[in-house]
Amino acid sequence: MSFILRPIDTVDSITPQDFKEKYLDARRPLVIKGLTKNWPARTKWTPGYLKQVVGKKVVPLYDNSKADPSKPINSAAAEMPFDDYMDLIMSRPTELRIFFFNIFKHAPQLLNDIILPRDLMGGFIESMPAMFFGGSDAVTFLHYDIDLPHIFHTHFGGRKHIVLFENKWKHRLYCIPNATYALEDYDVANPDIKKFPALDGVEGIEVFLEHGDTLFMPTGYWHWMKYVEGGYSLSLRAWDASFTRKAASMYNLAVKGGLDSLLKMAFKGNYARYRERLAVKRADRALAKNQPG
Repeated sequence: MSFILRPIDTVDSITPQDFKEKYLDARRPLVIKGLTKNWPARTKWTPGYLKQVVGKKVVPLYDNSKADPSKPINSAAAEMPFDDYMDLIMSRPTELRIFFFNIFKHAPQLLNDIILPRDLMGGFIESMPAMFFGGSDAVTFLHYDIDLPHIFHTHFGGRKHIVLFENKWKHRLYCIPNATYALEDYDVANPDIKKFPALDGVEGIEVFLEHGDTLFMPTGYWHWMKYVEGGYSLSLRAWDASFTRKAASMYNLAVKGGLDSLLKMAFKGNYARYRERLAVKRADRALAKNQPG
């Protein structure tokens, strides 16, 4: 036995009332296959077109290796002109990916090719649309977004494999304290249950996105992503309407995220090892009590 993964709910379209009642208020993930049917981006954003509008802008690239505590936070594994990188991911396997790229800063005309789904919900952070690119074999490690937005994640190109977990499972997932990501020592697609026994029986949702599909990922969901084929995704972020969720977001950014960054910079490897020991201890305790998290 390992993770218990169920398929995600999938619709071609959905009314605002059904979306609010069944998914937004219930905080349940959903794939909407037809959300982008009227977006120019669905047909326009080919690799060739994106190369044309972004050109030789040099972009930082990340791989699947575990973060090195001796290096600055978010250190890139490499850099490459954007057009050369697009040729790479569309032609052969690579781990290299672009993370949280504000492509619209370099090509603002691309904003005309998307339509914010305001009919489904409000609160979109219009200054923060971001794109993510990856070659086949590129993996985004298991994490949740510390600012707690709802996310509409639309994929373009080849297939993308995603696994989601509710935040209640965080300790069983070996959550590292005061941070936004989990241990990278296990493969979410094929976890080593002998080494990480608390993973056994954790319940999640499995998703395979295809070109034009949109994943609604509610606030606080842990997510792991792997590019099955070279492709790219757009994330639109929106605040939850509740005051308590906004307050939790501000607390996470100011206290959890800020304090954790300071400790990482000050104590480097020692702090990293401390966090991992504490993650194991909490996971073992949650498993012994047969609790989700």
